[in-house]
Amino acid sequence: MNNNIKGLILIIVGMLFIITQDVLIKYTIHDASLMQILVFRGGVGFSLLCLYLIYTKQPIFFGTAHPYIAIFRGSTFFFGFTLFFISLSEITLAEATSLFFVSPFFITIYSYFILNIKIGLNRIFSIFVGFSGTLLIIKPEFNEINIYMLFPIIAAATYALSMTLAKKTSKHDSLFQQTFHIYIGAFLGGSAISILLHNSDFNLSIFSILSNPWIFNDLQFIGLILFISTTGSLGIFCLIAAYRVGSPLVNSITEYVHLIFAIIIGIIIFSEVPDINSFIGIFLIMVSGIFVIFRENKREELVVSKTTLRT
Repeated sequence: MNNNIKGLILIIVGMLFIITQDVLIKYTIHDASLMQILVFRGGVGFSLLCLYLIYTKQPIFFGTAHPYIAIFRGSTFFFGFTLFFISLSEITLAEATSLFFVSPFFITIYSYFILNIKIGLNRIFSIFVGFSGTLLIIKPEFNEINIYMLFPIIAAATYALSMTLAKKTSKHDSLFQQTFHIYIGAFLGGSAISILLHNSDFNLSIFSILSNPWIFNDLQFIGLILFISTTGSLGIFCLIAAYRVGSPLVNSITEYVHLIFAIIIGIIIFSEVPDINSFIGIFLIMVSGIFVIFRENKREELVVSKTTLRT
């Protein structure tokens, strides 16, 4: 079995883990504490990564050569995915997932400003097409907009920013260090918000779900949270492993299987059937996102070939 096939399988398995996490969070979010889930997930992910490094006899190091960027990455990543999970309480799984998949367009934009990578007309057009797809899903009206539809887009923007900054600091911070920073950010961020909400009269309706109390006296529920945390962490590890062994181009395109899983599971479990406009919007996001991935792959191949010619 070649490495690209291994990477493809790891991506699919990883997406199955992640969609399982998303489904369980959506199923329990009105009764469970989202902050408790995120704190547990950060702790479980941190522990599993430590065990993996011990098993592979690699050093455990979660310091950073860029402390301010690391803190910013961890905070924005946590903030974005908190909003994504909140959105699952009010919009369909397919809508939330498809809106999140505008992240390649944000990565393209951030790459221009942060990494000084030029953007051609083709990519500008693909960004326009992709965001047109988001409008078909959101279906904004002049007098009203569903604020929860904006949350996955904000999550995509923060995720893309985190990935762009990871690229910028990759020469000094390893992939495992950067992953530690994400888990630490989730653990500390969730803990801090829980403490603040417990000692305040916070009642903003769109964020009221964050004030659900932590539960410690229900072993079945604790087991469910640990299962959610483990599936989410295993999903991330599968993605990390996939990008270490397989082609980034094949892996990036295969990630869209997550969107297909979200549509199918949303219909089967939650009876959420997207309307025709949403299906068209999802299609536009997928096609334009895949186009951006292809263009990025061609750009990297050109850089590699030019470097090879110089050496």
